[in-house]
Amino acid sequence: MGNGDTRVRGIAARAGGWSVRHRWAAVGIWVLFVVLAMGLGSAAGTAELKDSDQLSGETSQAARILEDAGIDEPAGETVLVQAKGEGAKATDSEFRAAVDAVMKAVEGTGKVTDVTSPYDTDTISKDGRSALVQFDMRGEAETAGERVEPVLKAVDEVQKDHDAVRIEEIGSASMLKTFDDAFGDDFQQAEYSAVPVALGILLVAFGALVAALVPVALAITAIMATMGLMGLVSHLQPMDDASSSVMLLVGLAVGVDYCLFYLRREREERMAGRDGETALRIAAATSGRAIIVSGVTVCVAMAGMLFTGLATFKAMGLASLMVVAVAMVGSVTVLPALLSLLGERVEKGRIPFLHPDKRRKGNGSTGNGHSGNGHSVNNESRFWTSVLRVVLARPAISLVVATGALLAIAAPALGMKTQNLTLDQEFGDSLPIVATYERVNEAFPGGSEPAEVVVKADDINSAEVKSALADFRERAVSSGASRGPVEVKVHDAQNLALVYVPLVGGSDLDKAEKSLETIRDEVRPATLGKVDGVEAPVTGQVAGSKDFNDQLVSAVAPVFAFVVVFAFLLMLLSFRSLTIAITSIVLNLLSVGAAYGILVGVFQHGWGASLVGAEGVGAIITWLPLFLFVILFGLSMDYHVFVVSRIREARQRGLTTRDAIQHGVVTTAGVITSAAVIMVAVFAIFGTLSMQSMKQMGVGLAAAVLIDATIIRGVLLPAVMALLGERNWYFPKWLHRLPDLTHDESPESAGVMSSPPQPPAVEGEKVGV
Repeated sequence: MGNGDTRVRGIAARAGGWSVRHRWAAVGIWVLFVVLAMGLGSAAGTAELKDSDQLSGETSQAARILEDAGIDEPAGETVLVQAKGEGAKATDSEFRAAVDAVMKAVEGTGKVTDVTSPYDTDTISKDGRSALVQFDMRGEAETAGERVEPVLKAVDEVQKDHDAVRIEEIGSASMLKTFDDAFGDDFQQAEYSAVPVALGILLVAFGALVAALVPVALAITAIMATMGLMGLVSHLQPMDDASSSVMLLVGLAVGVDYCLFYLRREREERMAGRDGETALRIAAATSGRAIIVSGVTVCVAMAGMLFTGLATFKAMGLASLMVVAVAMVGSVTVLPALLSLLGERVEKGRIPFLHPDKRRKGNGSTGNGHSGNGHSVNNESRFWTSVLRVVLARPAISLVVATGALLAIAAPALGMKTQNLTLDQEFGDSLPIVATYERVNEAFPGGSEPAEVVVKADDINSAEVKSALADFRERAVSSGASRGPVEVKVHDAQNLALVYVPLVGGSDLDKAEKSLETIRDEVRPATLGKVDGVEAPVTGQVAGSKDFNDQLVSAVAPVFAFVVVFAFLLMLLSFRSLTIAITSIVLNLLSVGAAYGILVGVFQHGWGASLVGAEGVGAIITWLPLFLFVILFGLSMDYHVFVVSRIREARQRGLTTRDAIQHGVVTTAGVITSAAVIMVAVFAIFGTLSMQSMKQMGVGLAAAVLIDATIIRGVLLPAVMALLGERNWYFPKWLHRLPDLTHDESPESAGVMSSPPQPPAVEGEKVGV
């Protein structure tokens, strides 16, 4: 503006000014907010997602019928008894003795019910060499893993006494216990290690303990407050463990980033010789505004998950949205108060060999927030200064090379195959229970994960319904969808029947889904579908996977459109430039595409899979592409908004577009590098986990952030803006009626000298456009 207007228009500037003037009040209000949020959330408790909430389609319908009827299906367990010797059969006396011993042993634990013999239920394999002893765990299915240990030990003891046969237990309870034992602590340790990793990187970045602790403290308090808020909100939108984990990841990433942006700008102004109050006013008017623009954009991106129609995604989206909003508010309110209170003490605990003290004692600033010779920033960003020299000298070539490289990286994504990972894909051969799972599926295709038909009728014992059930059992096998045995369990009091149908295809999900379609589209309409008043939704593991995938596919277009359109509008209103809004979207999409390409190359095609322990996966887990799109699109805006804000700030003060690009990229290189290293390190921790779904998420996020902070922001963005020149600021007259969210600060009101800044010196650089 430069017209002597001393009004402070920006929300961030006003919030920062109030915070500095009322330092103790700002800190006290923040502490009170965190304590109240945690206390109220703890008092209200957290409403957990139910099965009927998490599922979609027929699987959701089936879960609701069972819940309404008050039927809590127990955790089912199976013991595989398999002959080892040549020619041995399930009819042999020794084999029968082993089956009897298993049944007696599991009943003797007092932890099980409804133990059935394979000779009574005809659960003997076609080759006659394998049999299944089946039973249910007593108590709630969700906690069965905590009670299955005595049963597993009893089965192991029987195995020791019967060497001629293989005896192995598998089921929902035993798998839950196995996974908790193997990976529960692993996942928790990864979450806990994220904080010290972030702190260590910040310590290197700032060279002072207090300065490093401030961003971590803000992020942790934001996460704590959000945990409390999640408890309150969960009574409107139930939450689950996945939403808490994603909230922690996102909260740590953006909480540290926002504070890092603000703190680095404040320190930069102090190094330029400004007094503490002026430095904070400048930081509030510049970095504070960028934080608000970025935070709102990230919130919009996270809100995209609410349009999936899937409760798990809605919970993750809402939790992420809340933690970003809380971190954003904390960064522009309590953070200035903390920095004002700390003053020069923010430099306490310095590590001399990391960063020599470069603060200037005089007031020889040039008005651009840097020391007069520009060396303080230039020394920190020598690498990016060198890169930028090449990019600005040859922007067209840089654009072609960088775009070509990213398109080549993204190319494998065109052949992306998504599916819910099977047990062997998720865990490989790292667990013995995976081999048991494969043996059961080989001997009894679909037996370990049968389809379940929930039949609800006015009178489940009427002749018409009984006849339809009998026809269904027969046709399920004759259609080729199942090899049997098809079991029926009737609940007379609730007028319900549960029909268990092993699907041909077993662990091959493509074949199993074809069998499921036959049951749903052919067998059911011809039998149960002919009886008036009968509901018969088909559920189970395969059905749940298919219904989830179908819902997810239908949600891709609306989520994609919502995120892109609203992000575009926010960038348009915040920067008053049609060109910047368009380039922001294109560059972000290119970044996400490259991340997809890396995921497909590593996890689907196996390129370099051994480096991350992902051999033989062959697919991308279904939920990841949409999840990554939303998360990455949001997080990418952090860097983009911060860089473009700095470029626009320099342009508004009189620099040419090219000099403004040079100024913006070089002066933000250090903070963006630090922020990116933190994000990459935190996400990479999850890439080290044994579960392939978590590994894929970690690798995808880490790769995308790395690409975004280097190729996108360091090469493509300056190359595109250099080629566009003054067209970067194109804003058609017909758009002038739109709200103005720029909230430009006058130099005088921000405490910045009105003379235009000089860009950091770049040797051999041409000045001008």
